[in-house]
Amino acid sequence: DKTVSLRKDLSEMHEWITQAEEEYLERDFEYKTPEELQKAVEELKRAKEEAMQKEVKVKLITDSVNNFIAKAPPAAHEALKKELDVLITSYQRLCSRLNGKCKTLEEVWACWRELLSYLDAENKWLNEIELKLKATENIQGGAEEISESLDSLERLMRHPEDNRNQIRELAQTLTDGGILDELINEKLEKFNTRWEELQQEAVRRQKSLEQSIQSAQETDKTLRLIQESLAVIDKQLTAYIADRVDAAQVPQEAQ
Repeated sequence: DKTVSLRKDLSEMHEWITQAEEEYLERDFEYKTPEELQKAVEELKRAKEEAMQKEVKVKLITDSVNNFIAKAPPAAHEALKKELDVLITSYQRLCSRLNGKCKTLEEVWACWRELLSYLDAENKWLNEIELKLKATENIQGGAEEISESLDSLERLMRHPEDNRNQIRELAQTLTDGGILDELINEKLEKFNTRWEELQQEAVRRQKSLEQSIQSAQETDKTLRLIQESLAVIDKQLTAYIADRVDAAQVPQEAQ
């Protein structure tokens, strides 16, 4: 009987739609690790593709029902037409929901990857600060050399806040949705702690270098005065020698 066969096809398709809804849309998902999130994205992509492939079967069922209706008396096809309309509506709704959820999860995954990218960039910058602080830890030299080190450190510290703001916003977006919240909070706490510590150490080092420059400048000034004084004395003593002045005649200079 053609009606029985059509109803069987309709029923099987309804069952598949119900199963897909339960498996991919009705369950509560928790993404605590990147692996779980990535797996969910891949599963939804496959489900979306499978649903799209079912379009051929839905069309075949639709054509079969319509062909049967065209030949059968109205009393025989009213129920079938209603079942077909329900099937088409359910199928379209499933595809729409799968597309929407798949798009959302892909955006979430992209958001996570972007967060990692910004964290990586900022941690590289923090590594540079760490190396610079080590390089200026026990710096030796004159005022000019120390000043160059201070300028270099200050240039490095003039780092825009944009990346850190992006990290904060991306992390907030993900954790508000309960996605990877524990992992993200752990990463952010570690990053922020390191950021604060290196910032504070950099400020202390800047002050220390400024004091070292001042001290070196004072030393340079003292050495210059001594050199100038020695030059005057040397000139005077040379003149005494040239004039054959005896040390006993100039006791002060002799001393």
